[in-house]
Amino acid sequence: MNDARICRIVHISATLAGAALCAYLSIPAALILLAVSALIFVVNAMYQRKYSRKIMKLCDDIDRILRGDSAVSFADYSEGSMSILTAEIHKMTIRLREQNSALITEKNYLKESLEDIAHQLRTPLTSMVIILEMLRNPELSKHERMSSVQELHSLLSRMNWLIETMLGLSRIEAGAVKFQKQEIECRSLIADSLEPISVQLDLKGIDVVTDIEGEPRFTGDRLYFTEALMNILKNCMEHTPEGGKIKIFSKENPIFTQIVVTDSGEGIDEEELPHIFERFYRSGHSSGSGYGIGLAFARKIAISQNGSLQAANSPGGGALFDMRIYGGTA
Repeated sequence: MNDARICRIVHISATLAGAALCAYLSIPAALILLAVSALIFVVNAMYQRKYSRKIMKLCDDIDRILRGDSAVSFADYSEGSMSILTAEIHKMTIRLREQNSALITEKNYLKESLEDIAHQLRTPLTSMVIILEMLRNPELSKHERMSSVQELHSLLSRMNWLIETMLGLSRIEAGAVKFQKQEIECRSLIADSLEPISVQLDLKGIDVVTDIEGEPRFTGDRLYFTEALMNILKNCMEHTPEGGKIKIFSKENPIFTQIVVTDSGEGIDEEELPHIFERFYRSGHSSGSGYGIGLAFARKIAISQNGSLQAANSPGGGALFDMRIYGGTA
């Protein structure tokens, strides 16, 4: 038995008991009591019916929201006892819509990322299949065989770098990386970042010039900042012609520690500057071996550790990358 039915039974019982008592004293008084009670009963029944209709409409509106209808409005409930409830439901609806929108964005982003990775891996995989078919030729000379094996090794290394970089970028974006707080000296950071590409720099005859004011240092994760700076230097190397030059400048002030890298390449087209740090973006001057992800990774590392990374064209020609880490020394 619901509360409304209990209330009606109590109301009728009280009315009849009151009418019986009044009839004992005065018949007109009993009739007046019955009339007033009947009026109250009818008004209450009408109110309950109207209230029930509002409840049913609210349930229907909530059901429409759950089915994805974004045109539902709660303006009809702005007055009366249901206004507080509908206000809270409205707030919850806004939050649900925002969360749904974020989930759709993340889903599309994941889809695009997977498509990008598949596209980036397809080319080296196709090359590897072709090389493996060539290696099956028994008439292949020793020199040709060794050259093919070296090419396979190079392709595998590039694919491994792409996968590791993508995983690292995804972990940072997901907030799954706990960065170390270490005091990093810029001199040693620059040396460590140059070491992995030193052979390639020598083969291209690129001269690396460093200009360090004092002993600049900052607090951050040494491993990740080494990776970030190496990616910047690698990008500069790929866009610097043989016999060119890369300059690395570093200094520290009370506000930030700065590392600036410039090259003697063709620079960056003005229309490409806003996109240079986008994932998988490759400029018109990119080499065929680039994936367009190294700079995106470098910037994400800097931003995630209270820093920034900007790109511009150097006044003397070539590209310029300005990395700043704020907060001073440890």
